[in-house]
Amino acid sequence: MGEEFKLEVVNPEKSFLSKEDVTEVVIPAFEGEMGILKDHIPIISFLKPGIIQVYSKTGEEKYYVEDGIIEFKNNNLSILTSSILNIKDIEKNQIDEMLRQAEVETNKDNVNDQDKFLSDQKIEVLKSIN
Repeated sequence: MGEEFKLEVVNPEKSFLSKEDVTEVVIPAFEGEMGILKDHIPIISFLKPGIIQVYSKTGEEKYYVEDGIIEFKNNNLSILTSSILNIKDIEKNQIDEMLRQAEVETNKDNVNDQDKFLSDQKIEVLKSIN
């Protein structure tokens, strides 16, 4: 099997992605961008808005997530998220609408620090995609 491990991404609708030949996954964790390789120590972490980069024998894939939880143990990476989109499938008008909504959220008068941080993260990532 070499340097590969298993990745499973699940959202409320379905099992979004399952791959057995993953060599590295870079995730946007609250602690910062985190790279996961085979035999990484067991970890549980929360996702912030950002790009998940999946590297496998079949190439590189990128996905936009807004939130979620990751768990890595026994060379199995599980990502549970309420929202995930393949970057190559996102249309410009969809990004523009998501940007508009995030900007409305961050500019509300009664927004708390955590929600402002998350909205600012969304804005930064969506602008980088655009």
